[in-house]
Amino acid sequence: LGFYNGMGAKMEEHEGASIRIQKETEELVKESLGSAMGVNPINCMQMKEMDVSSLLLNRAAHIKFLRAGLESLPNGFSVLDASRPWLCYWILNSLSILEALPEPELLDKVALFLDKCQDVGGGFAGGPGQDPHLAPTYAAVNALTIIGSPLAFSVINRKKLLEFLMRRKHPSGGFTLHEGGEVDARGCYCALSAAYITGILTPELKEGVAEYIASCQTYEGGIGGEPNNESHGGYSFCGYAAILLAGKQQLVDRKRMLRWVISRQMQVEGGFQGRANKLVDGCYSFWQGSLVSLLSMELKDLTVVPIASCDDEKDTRKSRRSLCDTRALQLYILAACQDPAGGLRDKPSIRRDFYHSCYCLSGLSVAQHCSSDGAADVVGPETNKVARVDVVLNVDIAKAAAAVQYFHSLPL
Repeated sequence: LGFYNGMGAKMEEHEGASIRIQKETEELVKESLGSAMGVNPINCMQMKEMDVSSLLLNRAAHIKFLRAGLESLPNGFSVLDASRPWLCYWILNSLSILEALPEPELLDKVALFLDKCQDVGGGFAGGPGQDPHLAPTYAAVNALTIIGSPLAFSVINRKKLLEFLMRRKHPSGGFTLHEGGEVDARGCYCALSAAYITGILTPELKEGVAEYIASCQTYEGGIGGEPNNESHGGYSFCGYAAILLAGKQQLVDRKRMLRWVISRQMQVEGGFQGRANKLVDGCYSFWQGSLVSLLSMELKDLTVVPIASCDDEKDTRKSRRSLCDTRALQLYILAACQDPAGGLRDKPSIRRDFYHSCYCLSGLSVAQHCSSDGAADVVGPETNKVARVDVVLNVDIAKAAAAVQYFHSLPL
């Protein structure tokens, strides 16, 4: 009996710490939301009732921060030496969404650098001379797609890339991320996305992928990294996007997944958490927000529209069901995730970085462009509007279409 009483006390202590941190985060975000409006701390629901026409996307500061990172980085970034194609992708995708890609000469330098990261046996490594890996391969292909020039397209050795991807195939149906590496939903997405863009998505590559992803769906409804793992926002997006590319999305319980993901939007903050009982994080604006958008495309009887739009009796879209609050999500990104000096962040207490800049802006794009009628719903002035991304690939939708058209016209 004493043993069980002791365990109960420890559980209460742990629960108390979790609740305390959540409340501290809520207060921090409420302060940021209130500060953005020049008022006392407020939550996102209160903020939605206010005039937010003065809430600005600090475009110029973000562009300055991103451009500086593309041209040179301080010594501290040496810890990301195995993620250099990712840095190229995060920065270029952010600039593309802000419609501020740099001049062709600089883009050519990026393309030529990524060529140095390409392995002679196919695929891309995290840096020149390193081993090829599915994650930087995805990042490199996306970065070259965003650049979109003949030089950029010519960098990709499609024959060797297909050979590399086939070597990564695993008996489970998934992919090993590198030689002797782990198998997870992320690897499935990275492989199929790169193959789809470059026109090498063969039946052999797709074989067994959907079944592997389905085995990663949990009782909650989301997808874990591997079978029997906890549902996670990043893996849920990767898994579902991969299963869409494989063309077998009916193998997962989509309505259960939908219930799980819409429950991850935080009521006070307006942003998303990545897992149950975790804190809000700006990057899940894309991972979770895009999953809602993808599911809405598949479940034809449900359509993503901003909840605020349904409050107006004159709105012709009132009869459509709302799946997530896209306006609250935009408020969180604009009021809590923008660093005044440029760049975006997880939450107000965290420093800006290129990863969160990319996925906060990607989430903002998805939130603005999620309506089925094609009309953008922009919180704040019209100048806050950003470019539309392809929800599956997370690159500019026109850039993605151009790359697909080019590569799919080539023979295998």
